[in-house]
Formats: sequence, structure tokens, C-alpha cells
Amino acid sequence: MATRLACAVGLSREPLKRYLIQFAHDHLDFRLQEVKSIISLLGCKALLKDDDLGKGNPFMELELSSETDAKAIMHRSVLSKRIYELWADGECLSEVCEKINLLPEEITAPYTQESSSFRIMVEAFNKKISTSEKIKRIEQLTTVNSTFRGKIDLSCPDHSFHLLEFYKFDSVVAATKPEKVYFGRWVTDGQRNKIQEYHLQKRHFIANTSMDACLSLVMANLAQVKQDDLVIDPFVGSGSLLVSSAHYGAFVLGTDIDYLLLHARARPSRAKQTKRSIDESVWSNLKQYGLESRYLDVLVADASQLTMWRDNIRFDAIITDPPYGIREAAAKISTKENSDKKITDPEAPRYPQKSQYQLGDIFCDLLNFAAKYLTIGGRLVYWLPIYKPDYSESNIPQHPCLRLESNCEQPLNTSISRRLITMQKIAEVQNVVTKREATIMLDNFQSFRKNYFKPLDSSKGKSQGHNSCSDTES
Repeated sequence: MATRLACAVGLSREPLKRYLIQFAHDHLDFRLQEVKSIISLLGCKALLKDDDLGKGNPFMELELSSETDAKAIMHRSVLSKRIYELWADGECLSEVCEKINLLPEEITAPYTQESSSFRIMVEAFNKKISTSEKIKRIEQLTTVNSTFRGKIDLSCPDHSFHLLEFYKFDSVVAATKPEKVYFGRWVTDGQRNKIQEYHLQKRHFIANTSMDACLSLVMANLAQVKQDDLVIDPFVGSGSLLVSSAHYGAFVLGTDIDYLLLHARARPSRAKQTKRSIDESVWSNLKQYGLESRYLDVLVADASQLTMWRDNIRFDAIITDPPYGIREAAAKISTKENSDKKITDPEAPRYPQKSQYQLGDIFCDLLNFAAKYLTIGGRLVYWLPIYKPDYSESNIPQHPCLRLESNCEQPLNTSISRRLITMQKIAEVQNVVTKREATIMLDNFQSFRKNYFKPLDSSKGKSQGHNSCSDTES
């Protein structure tokens, strides 16, 4: 179905131009939501035609008011490979050639002058085609169409055109005819290169649950982080989400209860590393990318203690990956004193006693924190662990001041997944969600650990939790 985005687009009579996004085959459930969030952030007039995305097609047609908007969208998207100005599409190459011949000269002339150079690239998806077959397609395009009058330059042309063929995937019989053929002028690439630039293998400070670069940047896009925003991660860990937020120009801060990790005294997370470097810190990660001016602070603090913040503080976005109690303990400061652990030595360091932080309480506190401390229109983006057989959309935590914007799934194995939830603050808080309401609402997540470690095969003694875990899962 077509999705119309951005305010006043339905009122505008300005004609929109056709473009085509080519997505990477990565995090399929997140691609459309990332583009929608970026368009909403930029305030672009847009019409998205996303009917084919669910059919395995990596292409999505959209209409935009200008090439400037197309470049602005690609300047942020990490799940998009590139965007084209769509000149023609059809079920076969002959139909595409006919449509190219019918294009108005004001569209083609600026890019097909005799004084300019061009090249035509041919790509097929779900089918391998030989170089000779690609050449035949190019010859058909240039022979049938008198549009292309410039010189051919394969290495550094003035303009690059792409013929894109999508074949329906069939594991038994290979498709002989394309499902759809597109022809377009390359406009610009997406930000896939940022994934390698911020890759965790190159990161100075990492932890067991550090979020990978791609998902970190996607989360910042879903949160609509922009220049000079104030962003917080209440479960900051090694600060991966602060890095991605700072990349988009936000001022960042975080909290975490793990004193040893934040002070580089915890067990190293890299293989064969026996001891952490003394300079490992969240700040050093931002400094590594020249983003230290965006760093405000990271506090050793308990995220469950909402009263530690001033009432008048407001954040533009809250981006976080709460602990599920699988690879790292979910803990909070204990309010009960343990007489067996009293410290008698006055010179000994003081560490607060901790107790288990139940999943229901984590999400209850997180939503209350967002409802109170987000600006109106600010976004909360967080991960929610799911046991698939028990899942329904009614399980997603709700708050009267927060509106659900998107819900994307990342499968981890056949029965476990996690969902990236995006919520927007729509009203100032009147009443907090109580612990009792949260317990009723989140019964499913209270038993998540039990389901996670449930044996898949009792005869082998293996649990699903050990069979398939994401490197970024908490």
C-alpha cells in the first residue's frame, strides 16, 4: 500500500518526482520504518509505495518533491544502499525501453547531452546473469533508445544509469523471467560505509552487550536524533548508543549501575585480553571518532531511581537496550540491608547492595521515566525481549503519555526474538504506571528467562538460549 508522509503533503499541488530506493538485505523488518522516521524528521513531502517490500523485493518506489530531499534521506539511512531517479519500470526490458522513449525531454536532456559521459550498470537479484547477457541488455537499451547521446565512460562517468531486474525467489526452479524491471539514474548512496567506520572490532571500549554499529545507527534514526539534541541511555554499558547519537550531533549522557565496567575494572570482553586498559571508557569511544565535544557525562547510577533527576530536566530522546538478565545481570540498588555483608573496615570501598531487577519493573520504570522526562514529541527507543509462542501486540508496554510509533522484530532463533519499540511522548504525565499495573501488563516478560533457557531437546540437554544468541543481545 502507498503511505503518504509529512505534513501538508495532501494539500500541496506541487508535482512529485519518482525515485527508487535499493535496500540492503539486512534487518528487513527495520528498513521501511527507518526511511519513514527519516522522512518525518526532515519534514519531506513523500509518497511511499511499499507493497512489494514484503515479497522479498529489495526496491521501494517513492515520490519526492526534489533531488535535495532524496539526498537528505540517503545522508542518514544505513539500511539503504542507494537511491535512483526512476525513469521507467515494467515487467520486461522491452516495456522499459518503450517508456524511456516516451519520457519528456526536460527529464532526460540534462543527463544525456553529447558533451557528457555515461555508463549503464546491470544488476539482477535472485538470479545470476553473465557478462555477455548484461552487454546484450545494454545494447538493447542504447540501440532502441535515441536518448543516450553522450560518450560511454565505465570508470568515471558524468552520469550513471542502472538497469535493475528483480526475480522472484524459488528454491526449486530458478525464475526465467523477471518479476519487475527498473531503470533509473543514480543519485547518491546510503550510509552503509558508516557500519564499518563504527564497527565494534575497531572500538576502543566494548562490553559483552555492546550494540553493533548498524543497529545503533538505526536506533538513532528511529529516535529522530538531530543536531544539539539531548539524548540519554539509562543502561549505557560501553556507550554504543551514545556514539551513534553523537554521530548525528546530539549531546549525550548515560547511567549504569555497573561501577566496575564504567571504570574499566570489569572482566575484558575481547578474546585473549587479560586485563582492561585503564583508559577504556565511554568518553574514549567518543574521542576515538572525534565526538568528545558531544559527551556530557556517564553516571554510576540506578535507572530505577527516577527521583535522582530534577523535575525540570527534559531529554529529546531516550535510546536504550535494557538488560534481560541473560548475558548480563539485571540489577538495581537493594532497599533492604543485609546484615551478613556489613562493612566493618572504615577504609574499605563502599559498593551498594544490589537485588534482581525484574523485567516487568524495568519496562515500567523506563516508560515512567520517558513520560516524565521526555520533551513533547521526544522519542523513546528500546529493545523488548520476546518469547514468540506467547507474543501478541497487546504484550507491548503501554503508557497514556506515550504513543507507539513502530515495532520491528529481530529474530534470534525459532522461538526467541527481540523487538525494537519506538514510542513518542504526546502529553505531559499526570499519573505514573504503578508496579501492580506493570506486573499485570508484563506477565509475559516476567517468565522470559524461564522460556529462554527451556530445553529444546531434553535428550540432548541443550537449551534454546545456548543455540542461537545475537552478539548484541543483553
